[in-house]
Amino acid sequence: MAPRCWRWWPWTAWPRTRPPPSESTQSFRQQFSTQEQTPQICVVGSGPAGFYTAQHLLKHHSRAHVDIYEKQLVPFGLVRFGVAPDHPEVKNVINTFTRTAHSDRCAFHGNVVVGRDVTVQELRDAYHAVVLSYGAEDHRGLEIPGEELPGVLSARAFVGWYNGLPENRKLAPDLSCDTAVVLGQGNVALDVARILLTPPEYLEKTDITEAALGALRQSRVKTVWIVGRRGPLQVAFAIKELREMIQLPGTRPILDPADFLGLQDRIKEVPRPRKRLTELLLQAATEKPGVAEAARRASASRAWGLRFFRSPQQVLPSPDGRRAAGIRLAVTRLEGVGEATRAVPTGAVEDLPCGLVLSSIGYKSRPIDPSVPFDPKLGVIPNMEGRVVDVPGLYCSGWVKRGPTGVITTTMTDSFVTGQILLQDLKAGLLPSGPRPGYAAIKALLGSRGVWPVSFSDWEKLDAEEVSRGQGAGKPREKLLDPQEMLRLLGR
Repeated sequence: MAPRCWRWWPWTAWPRTRPPPSESTQSFRQQFSTQEQTPQICVVGSGPAGFYTAQHLLKHHSRAHVDIYEKQLVPFGLVRFGVAPDHPEVKNVINTFTRTAHSDRCAFHGNVVVGRDVTVQELRDAYHAVVLSYGAEDHRGLEIPGEELPGVLSARAFVGWYNGLPENRKLAPDLSCDTAVVLGQGNVALDVARILLTPPEYLEKTDITEAALGALRQSRVKTVWIVGRRGPLQVAFAIKELREMIQLPGTRPILDPADFLGLQDRIKEVPRPRKRLTELLLQAATEKPGVAEAARRASASRAWGLRFFRSPQQVLPSPDGRRAAGIRLAVTRLEGVGEATRAVPTGAVEDLPCGLVLSSIGYKSRPIDPSVPFDPKLGVIPNMEGRVVDVPGLYCSGWVKRGPTGVITTTMTDSFVTGQILLQDLKAGLLPSGPRPGYAAIKALLGSRGVWPVSFSDWEKLDAEEVSRGQGAGKPREKLLDPQEMLRLLGR
């Protein structure tokens, strides 16, 4: 998939504007083609984008050496910190990443914050090529009055809390209210709604953190509304996540049949995945359940619902002004057709009482270093097929390349493309000639700055500790949350 930023940067930048290779470059090309030199390549970020990029480079160049830098002490990015604890099958990709990390031509360096501990320019000086794969570590703000009130959280922080992201370990969401509202209708929105409503005994054997599990056991949340600006045909979640919500033990769906009027005829022409998803929504909203399903819903103590054509306008405070007590929603209607469909306000509003608001309207990337171009509007690094615009030898992959869209397999394909482009440039003699010191130079810099990188073998010690702690409770692991405790366990 072409990066969206092609719209802004026409095909005029590097490498087309590079001069023809000189004799020395031709010689360099021959050296690489005969594999007499070892290309030193650096990848920043150890999530799916980083590992898939490294995997492609190692597979398709028999001498390339890849160093993966990561700001966390532990690897795997959103596979560890983003995938829901009740989706363990999605985390099996960690086995593939571990095989990559075990290559004698690959090294992991955790606990290194690029842009703070070492600059991108210093990495570029040490390596033949640098790939930025650091993902989207921020969230889009609501930009409405009241979003700063206690009781308003980003879904990203909530996910980080129950998944053991160190920076979110002290989040302590207040779950003493009856009703929660999730703003957004993507997979993350359904994830947080499902975790809020799942009976805690169903989570006890997952890798959810013990702190989160304890809070969910005490939770008084009975109803979760999942709110979207547009209609049923525009929801961004997948059929798998929807089916899980419909079948969630102890809960019943609240869907207004009026939201689905005329939809049966309109879905005939839509692509098959969207058609299947909408048919399941229609079935849940309009068909009378069977005897067993009706009995299950009647006995349910919790509920979830989809609210369409509603856009957040203001978080309403409690009478004392000290926390969120509701949300004011603008009623919307749709204009346009197809992908251009957008929600516009009708002028009507409605207030929805709630004690917890979770904003799930998208992740966004941050700029990593002043020397790296960044488009704040799109939240991506300007690039062409992964080549960073106007910075030869610098590449990007994953969400920071294309925006926070798609699933892990989307990122895999995207990262393979970046890896292929880099190897093409290497073969064409477009990258620096001569040997580069790679990690040897960076290690010295980090040492002089008091930074102690964590190796993959160090991670495996932490991994073993987590697995050991989880065994007593019948969990796959009990995640370590405190970086200082991790360093102590490693003797640092």
